[in-house]
Amino acid sequence: MNNDEFAFFNQQLAAMLRDGIPLEAALRRLCADMRRGSLRSELQKVEAALAQGVPLPQALAARKLPDLYRQMLEVGAQSNNLPAVLTMLADHFRRRHLVWTKLKGLMVYPVMVLIGALALSCFLALLMSHLIEILSPGIFPGLMVQPFAFALWAGPILIGMAAVAVLTAFSIRKLRQQLRWRFSAFRDASLAQAASAMALMLKSGVSLDKALGLMENLEGDSPAGPEFARWRQRLAAGQAKFSDIAGGGKVFPPFFVWAVSQAQEDLSAGFQCAAEMYQSRATQRTELLLYSALPCSILVLGLLIVSQLQPVIAAFTVIFRASTDY
Repeated sequence: MNNDEFAFFNQQLAAMLRDGIPLEAALRRLCADMRRGSLRSELQKVEAALAQGVPLPQALAARKLPDLYRQMLEVGAQSNNLPAVLTMLADHFRRRHLVWTKLKGLMVYPVMVLIGALALSCFLALLMSHLIEILSPGIFPGLMVQPFAFALWAGPILIGMAAVAVLTAFSIRKLRQQLRWRFSAFRDASLAQAASAMALMLKSGVSLDKALGLMENLEGDSPAGPEFARWRQRLAAGQAKFSDIAGGGKVFPPFFVWAVSQAQEDLSAGFQCAAEMYQSRATQRTELLLYSALPCSILVLGLLIVSQLQPVIAAFTVIFRASTDY
């Protein structure tokens, strides 16, 4: 799902509802202007169900939309304040888009280095393997061919394994959820996203226990899921202060807990404050990493090229010596 497109959609939908346009008519009009894709298809199915008289919660239940989005629309419909909830959702998804766009851009340089190094390594390995195969009967003894072949293909194999590992990390959702809470910039963005979602729900009138339950489901595959479960248990046990509910955990740092606790009883404002601080921190770290990614990528690529050229130079040295002796 494109978070930027989704944010713009919700902003437009909120404006149309304020103008008195019914929800199903507004959905129909907005879907007609959207590009084809899974998001448009799901929203069209919601509009079709509403047109048949299906209540909004049932129309949303079977659709592949974010759990937070479905929950918030139900809250907005129950409180008869759907435009305001849609506006807050638009802000939430827009902030999410800005942070994750920068983080994805950060991964461009490492991926380019892997692809370039893999292509160059395979080219050199194929070239030299073919050359050794041609010259081996006259110049290379039979026992010398295998070490050269191994040295030539060791680089491509290792780089290929690294590329497979990176692609696997991004393609498996559970592994991706785990990794985004481990690396500093991604972790700050995840903290900002979790705080923003909590602020959104609490500001819309969702109880703290229900909001924590939804976040537990949303982050079930990540280290934050069990942490939200512990918060719910402490809340059910009678803990009143947020510092007591969230203290002592490993996922959410003490500064996060302190920032939320400063709002005292207004936890929605506390979570919003934490979201803004960690979003700003994630943006700063991402920009610093972006500035350093290009020179570091060039350095790594240079080292890979040198390491790959070493067996090639050794092969040429053997060929030169053999031709001289001959």
